Amino acid sequence: MALAEPLSSAPVYWGQAGTLLLTSLAIMGSPGPATISLTAAGSAYGVRRSAGYLAGIVVGTTVVLIAVATGITAALLALPALRAVLIVAAAAYILWLAWHIATALPASAQAEAKGSPSVAGGALLGIANPKAWIAIAAVFASAHLTANPAADAAAKTSALTVMIIVINTAWLIAGASLAPAFRDPRRSRAINLALAVALVAATALAVVHQF
Repeated sequence: MALAEPLSSAPVYWGQAGTLLLTSLAIMGSPGPATISLTAAGSAYGVRRSAGYLAGIVVGTTVVLIAVATGITAALLALPALRAVLIVAAAAYILWLAWHIATALPASAQAEAKGSPSVAGGALLGIANPKAWIAIAAVFASAHLTANPAADAAAKTSALTVMIIVINTAWLIAGASLAPAFRDPRRSRAINLALAVALVAATALAVVHQF
């Protein structure tokens, strides 16, 4: 009886690695509820106060990635009630977050401000974000890094976990780079409102695509 091929002996398709990373950058890195919320949080609260929220989104999105890699996604999609609960919970949190971003104080008053996004909120959004499930599933199927299915799933999970961290951190830093514009109270309020509206719109679009 032939023995199973060891994971370490499976050939690696290095050319496909570039395809996987570029596809993840284009699809997972595009604007969506999580990325826009990070930009808004970074601009309103700064990198330091939004670091926990970033960590939560990274953890939540990585849970989605693992679900896709292990095939759990198919089982979850077979439970429409569970999917609906997750989407409603995420939408409710997004509305709460959008309100707090829209009403956030100017940068000059942020030292005493409270109510920055939480780790738990980020994890909830990361897991229940409709775009994450679609984007990660599409990226995961876009390339094969090795002929061995288990090794392929492990390699893609590792690579995409790094991309999740890089992409989400970049969006948070991009939002924080807007901080100088928040010194002026009127300009700060206008930018906060625009980001809050964009966040709600991106979430609504993602939710509509699920039904």
